[in-house]
Amino acid sequence: MNIFNGKKILFSVLGLFAIATTSQAIEKVSATVNGIPILESQVKKKLGLAANTKANYKVAVDKVIDEILVEQAIKDSKVKVDYAQIDRIIEGIAAQNGLTYGQFLDALDYQGINFNTYRNQIANQLIMSEVRNQAIGQGIDVSREEVQALGQKMLKEAKKQGTERKVSGTEYQVRHILLKLNPLLNDAQAKAKLTQIRNDIISKKITFADAALKYSKDYLSGANGGNLGFAFPETYVGEFAKTVARLKKGIISQPIKTEFGWHILEVTDTRQGDRTQEAYMQKAYEKLVNQQVELYSKDWVKALRKRANIQYLN
Repeated sequence: MNIFNGKKILFSVLGLFAIATTSQAIEKVSATVNGIPILESQVKKKLGLAANTKANYKVAVDKVIDEILVEQAIKDSKVKVDYAQIDRIIEGIAAQNGLTYGQFLDALDYQGINFNTYRNQIANQLIMSEVRNQAIGQGIDVSREEVQALGQKMLKEAKKQGTERKVSGTEYQVRHILLKLNPLLNDAQAKAKLTQIRNDIISKKITFADAALKYSKDYLSGANGGNLGFAFPETYVGEFAKTVARLKKGIISQPIKTEFGWHILEVTDTRQGDRTQEAYMQKAYEKLVNQQVELYSKDWVKALRKRANIQYLN
């Protein structure tokens, strides 16, 4: 009798195992989002009582995808809640309603609203607001080709309609001397050498043009006395551009470092240049960005989807 019962229990366990194995085998992956599988059971749960049509199934899959993307965005945002800020917000809400802080708490209690629950709701709203802003910002993607195409179109239309607005700006004629770093010339040595070259030019021991020809590692401009011609400041890289814009004509700068090496430079002349085309390119860029901001503000999860790797499998 005992042996029979033991076998019966054994077969029962094996039967349960077989059922479990079968149920696992039929569980399908409907899609993946950033490598995370979306199971058919998740989709059917989201489908609810809606008819299991192809269109409804796709909607349900997308809802699961959106929820996962939002969860990831919250996690990746690393937004921290400042409860002191939340308390100031609550004080502001109370004041807007003509209540003291204590009266507002009494009003919450009267309506059966737990204060900590209320605080957490505001905290969640702040978190989601920041996550939304980050998602919109990261989702904006405007290419140079799009800007140029729209900018040219806007400029052409303005000329045709007689509404073109001319824009001018200051161009700077610049000359420089460049020393590039190498195993035999470190930062300190390059800076010291350029300081000495600058002092020699100022004391008229050598002209800027001769020094550029002799020392500059920008051989093209060096052969032309260091002259880079006329250009707008933003044509140049970071610190070089800033120095050009703030440097008075005829003054040789102190040594500055850029990604190309160490420079001294001098603004030798200025003139007004036509910046109309650049102005229309800027307008085009702003228009494209604003269009995307407007689009993603209405549905910011679209911005998350734009950057996500979504694969529909079923």
